[in-house]
Amino acid sequence: MFFSIYLETNNITVVITKFTVSNFKSFNEEFVLDLEDTNGYSFNSECVKDGIVNNALVYGHNGVGKSNLAFAIFDIIGHLTDNRKDELEYQNYLNAYNKSKIAVFKYELLINSNKVVYEYHKSDYKTILYERFTINGQLFAKIDRNINDVASIGFLGAQNLKKQFNTENLSLLKYIKNNSILDRNNENETFESFFRFIEGMLFFRSLKSNFFIGLMEGNIGLSEYIINKRKVLDFQMFLNRAGIECKLTVIKELDKHVLAFDFNDKKIPFLSIASHGTITLILVYCWLQRINEENKVSFLFIDEFDAFYHHELSTLIIEELKKTGVQFILTTHNTSNISNDLLRPDCYFLMYKDQIRSLAKSTPKELREAHNIEKMYKAGSFNV
Repeated sequence: MFFSIYLETNNITVVITKFTVSNFKSFNEEFVLDLEDTNGYSFNSECVKDGIVNNALVYGHNGVGKSNLAFAIFDIIGHLTDNRKDELEYQNYLNAYNKSKIAVFKYELLINSNKVVYEYHKSDYKTILYERFTINGQLFAKIDRNINDVASIGFLGAQNLKKQFNTENLSLLKYIKNNSILDRNNENETFESFFRFIEGMLFFRSLKSNFFIGLMEGNIGLSEYIINKRKVLDFQMFLNRAGIECKLTVIKELDKHVLAFDFNDKKIPFLSIASHGTITLILVYCWLQRINEENKVSFLFIDEFDAFYHHELSTLIIEELKKTGVQFILTTHNTSNISNDLLRPDCYFLMYKDQIRSLAKSTPKELREAHNIEKMYKAGSFNV
C-alpha cells in the first residue's frame, strides 16, 4: 500500500446523487444506484445531506455484484485521472449475455447547487466511444465517435481547442482540462470541482491482500507513514479502542525503522505477528488520517469492509467514518450493523443482480426509529 500527495480540495460540496451502468461485467441491463431516493427521517440526519444519502451500507448474497458495483463506479478513474488503477480487474469488461458491444456509464452529481451529468460509453477499459457532459442541463462537452470524430466544446476559454478528436484512448474531458486555461465563471469552476472530486475518489478492500483504486500512489508504506507522522501512540490507542490490547513501539530492522509490538523485554515487528483483521485496521487507520487531517478523500467505497471484524469493531469503524463527513459506501454481510441506532432505513441497501434499493423502499410498511430493522431483515420483511 503506497501514498503520494494530492492537491487539497476546497470547500465546495460535491456528492454523487445517482449512478447508472449497463453491459459491464455482471450488469447486463441498466442498473441504477439512486442516492436521492430518501425518506425524510428525522433521526441520524447526518447520514443524509440535502436529501442525498451520505453514508450507505450495501447488503447482498455472494455473486450479486457488490464488488463489480465498486469497479463500475471507479471505472472513471481509468480515463479521467492518472491515479492508481488495476487494469487486470477490468478484464472481461462487457457482460457475457449482452449482445451490445458498448458499456454505458452515467454519473449524476450535485456540485454546490449545480446538477452535473457525465455519461460515457466504452467498448473496453481503454476505448472511449462517446462522452457527454452537462451542467444544469446545458451541454458543455460531447463527442460521439460512432458518428464522427468532431467534438463539441462549450467551455469559455476552450474555444480554440482542436475539435477534430480521433484519439479513442483519450477522454475529451481530460483533453479539455489539460489543454486550456478556462475563464473564471460558475460553469468552469464546477468543471474543475468535478475533476477534483474524481481525483479524490478512493476504493479499497482487504481480503487476500490490501488493494485500492484511485487517489494516490507513491513510495511510503503504511507503517512508515504512521512512524513519520508520529502517530504510533495514536494508532495504539485506536487499536485499544478496537478491542486489541497492545503496546506499540518503533524498532530498527535492516537499517529501517519499523512498527513493532512492545512486550517489555521483547519487541516483535507488527506485520510479522498481527492477525489479518488487525492488519486491515492499519489500512483503515491510515486512510482515516488522510481524510481527517489532510482532506484528501472526496468519496469512499470499501468492499467487505468488516470481513475480519467482530461486530462491535465493525460498528466502531462506521462511526469513525461518519465523523469524517465524506460520502461513503460500504459492502458487508454483517447484519448486526442494520440498526436505526447507527444509520437509518434509507441508508441500508439490498442489492440483487438486477437492482438495488434501500430498506425504506423494500417494504410498504412505514419504518420508525423504534423498529428493530435487523430482526425485520432476518424475518424476510424486506423481500418484496
